[in-house]
Amino acid sequence: MNTAQFTATSDTLLQDAPAGVIRNDWTIEEISNIYFSPLLDLIYRAATVHRMYHDPQEVQVCTLLSVKTGGCPEDCAYCPQAARYSTNVNTHKLLDVDTVLQRAREAHANGSTRFCMGAAWREVRNNRDFDKVIEMVKGVNELGMEVCCTLGMLTHEQALRLKEAGLYAYNHNLDTSEGYYDKIITTRNYNDRLETLENVRQAKISVCSGGIIGLGETHEDRIGMLFTLSNLPEHPESVPVNALVAVEGTPLENQERVPVWDMVRMIATARILMPRAMVRLSAGRVSMSQEEQALCFMAGANSIFAGDKLLTTPNPEVDADKELFQVLNLKPRKAFKGNNSDS
Repeated sequence: MNTAQFTATSDTLLQDAPAGVIRNDWTIEEISNIYFSPLLDLIYRAATVHRMYHDPQEVQVCTLLSVKTGGCPEDCAYCPQAARYSTNVNTHKLLDVDTVLQRAREAHANGSTRFCMGAAWREVRNNRDFDKVIEMVKGVNELGMEVCCTLGMLTHEQALRLKEAGLYAYNHNLDTSEGYYDKIITTRNYNDRLETLENVRQAKISVCSGGIIGLGETHEDRIGMLFTLSNLPEHPESVPVNALVAVEGTPLENQERVPVWDMVRMIATARILMPRAMVRLSAGRVSMSQEEQALCFMAGANSIFAGDKLLTTPNPEVDADKELFQVLNLKPRKAFKGNNSDS
């Protein structure tokens, strides 16, 4: 993509995207006009929309714990937990409930208000491991934290069971556009992802779904992913924007780091398309300076993962985030704010 292609004008942007309107009928052309608009205009527009729906000094602090690591049968090209790749990930079976709840208490003490548990499964199975996850969900919920899971594909009945246990949110990323999906994953298809999101929505669980940039996709693929997310019957309450963390041993180990400007452009476009959503600055943040992260917050990001790991990849230390919050005068968002409408 050359510079000449980033030529949409502010007038076009304003015409195609009235400030802060909640829509589920965006066109590819409209999203392209927003995405390719001059970067400073785009940031300004996104910041304006952000302030209509959110406190700009407030950031949701989430902690993500891998409760079952490695050995996944999927072939996601970016993932060090796939059993078919030779990586340095130490596999472990599902953690016991007490260990997970202790980690949740530690996260809560460090300022996290959402605790997300990830298991390297292709799909949830109705067995003793799922029973243990149900107990984890109940325990974290009793701590007064928003509890989130990312466990792979989920049936409607399983989603209802998680909801009954107190699950607040479920993460299931689209990863990339429908057109590029089979270049990254072949062991499931795009409709599998969308079906799980629908099962989560029907169970009245908050939906968390975003994607990864830096997989070798085009700008048009990124636009395609945003098109799908922003045209769901209801927007996801949380939209993680991840930059690929290239891991040795995976097919994408030699991918270059995504420029911060690409992250800013994705975050700002997501903010304009889905004004009520929490837009999460997720994987890749460990490589960003305070100034780069500040740009992302200005562009509409208002959620981060805290802790030294995101499942198996590095993340900024807790003390570094506390310093960042102090420098930028940010404050953690309280748990359950919005009562599941803008989690």
